[in-house]
Amino acid sequence: GDFSLINQNGETITQNDYNNKIYVADFFFTTCQTICPIMTGHMVEIQEKLIDDPSIMLLSHSVTPKIDSVAQLKKYALEKGINDEKWNLVTGDKKQIYTLARKSYLAAKDSPYDEFDLIHTENFILIDTKKRIRGFYDGTDPQAIQTLLEDIKILKEERQAEILEKEKI
Repeated sequence: GDFSLINQNGETITQNDYNNKIYVADFFFTTCQTICPIMTGHMVEIQEKLIDDPSIMLLSHSVTPKIDSVAQLKKYALEKGINDEKWNLVTGDKKQIYTLARKSYLAAKDSPYDEFDLIHTENFILIDTKKRIRGFYDGTDPQAIQTLLEDIKILKEERQAEILEKEKI
């Protein structure tokens, strides 16, 4: 779905920033002490393996936008070694983020305590260049990260084949 959120540098990020890109999306918060540090570590690993490939991006949505201000996201990015060219940490309107989590990325569970709350999952979501979900991966599982990297390679090969096919026409 369409979105307009603010990244760790105070820049507006929209779905247009991800046009013709393969990307991995997730949901986190900077003060999380449970699964988020593991997920962020794995996302850093993905970033490092794909750092020289501009066709692949990363996108992490804060589920606590009131706490995760631009300054808080920037501090987190610097602490974790996040490359701004490759990976956007975004914050913004809570309702928009939660709607994206539920309806676009299918990456949330409703909270049994509050209908206006959600429980983010450990899922990394792989999105192709046509903005289709191509897979869900446990962001806390090293083996799932390897599978995700292999699937990114397959998507890149698919994309190359599409480009070559168009050139023939």
